[in-house]
Amino acid sequence: MKVLVLTAGLGTRLRPHTFSRPKPLVSVAGKPMLAHILDTLLTLPIDELIFITGYLGNQIEQFVKANYNVPSRFIEQTQLLGQAHAIYLAREVLSGPTMVVFGDGIFAAELDKLSKAPQEGVIYVQEVEDPRRFGVAVVEQGRIIRLVEKPTTPVSNLAVIGVYYVPEARRLIDAITEVMERNIQLKGEYYLADALQVMIDHGETFRTEPVSVWADCGTVAALLQTNRYLLDNGRTYHNGNVRESVIIPPVHIADNAVIEHSVIGPYVSIAAGAKVRDSRIRDSIINEEALIQSATLQNSLIGEKAVVEGSYQELNIGDTSELRLR
Repeated sequence: MKVLVLTAGLGTRLRPHTFSRPKPLVSVAGKPMLAHILDTLLTLPIDELIFITGYLGNQIEQFVKANYNVPSRFIEQTQLLGQAHAIYLAREVLSGPTMVVFGDGIFAAELDKLSKAPQEGVIYVQEVEDPRRFGVAVVEQGRIIRLVEKPTTPVSNLAVIGVYYVPEARRLIDAITEVMERNIQLKGEYYLADALQVMIDHGETFRTEPVSVWADCGTVAALLQTNRYLLDNGRTYHNGNVRESVIIPPVHIADNAVIEHSVIGPYVSIAAGAKVRDSRIRDSIINEEALIQSATLQNSLIGEKAVVEGSYQELNIGDTSELRLR
């Protein structure tokens, strides 16, 4: 099986953090969100990982090659013309059973069912109370008959989470080609949902599969919520250099982080090389080599090598920034 991971988005809702790194490499619960995704996918028999990259895509390539021993390919999307266009760029290397995964959300599902290479397509979904914010799948007699993007009236509560399986990628490429030739687009982008609808209209069978976890990482608030969820569900770790401090679990503190005279937690992730002194931090993510001195932080996301000194309550500070309050 081949797995195609879409990572080319600009991540504008996570700025300033995505000015210096692609969104999939923004850290949550101790490691980049892409690492959480790949760790889930690697339970499958993968022949090749194919990454569609964009802005700062070289960082994606370096991270994957340094941390995963899986045959991998990297294709750059220089024009952001949508999800379907991103998949189309891999048309020369896609065939057979294929998964398509959006690289900006964390999920968990029973993927072992795909090891048998089922002959019908699968779209992974989660039931939601308010489907108006999502693309949804309309199901009749166990089959998906329609995909609707952000319905204004209730047609289904099965939100599509951005994980798809097709038994033959060539048929998906044919559908994308049709979408592009017919110029089916929205605001200048070609959407995967339109290509899948073309496949359904041509007789392709798709069914839904539920996920047990679906955690969005697209905004600061969503990232912090996902951090809370992961720390509550087995992603805690605490082996840092802690002196005269109080740790309130759940937390994730990297081995060579330094904590002195501080109260940390609950729901705090502190990355390698970060230093926290004389501070109180809760419900926050502190990235690599950041320095937090004499500060009180809550609901905060602090970038790599950022410096925060003084008493603020809620911060969103990008890499190498400095904030000093006297």
